Amino acid sequence: MASFKKSFEGLKSTSQSAAKGVTDTAVQAAQDAVQQVADSSKETANTATQEAGKQTQAAIGKAADKATDTIKEFGQKLETK
Repeated sequence: MASFKKSFEGLKSTSQSAAKGVTDTAVQAAQDAVQQVADSSKETANTATQEAGKQTQAAIGKAADKATDTIKEFGQKLETK
């Protein structure tokens, strides 16, 4: 009977260790997946921010060019008067 109890305790311990290993592996895989999504989101956000910055700079450049042209035209009109 003692041998049976000892075998049962060993099996119980092995089962618990195996279950813990499976749980730890599943938790690690979930953490890895979450990290990959977070990294991907950061990259997407960085890319979007960079593109928005480029578009903003282009718009500012166009506005500055337009303002320069307007000022030149105004200056030319003043010269002719």
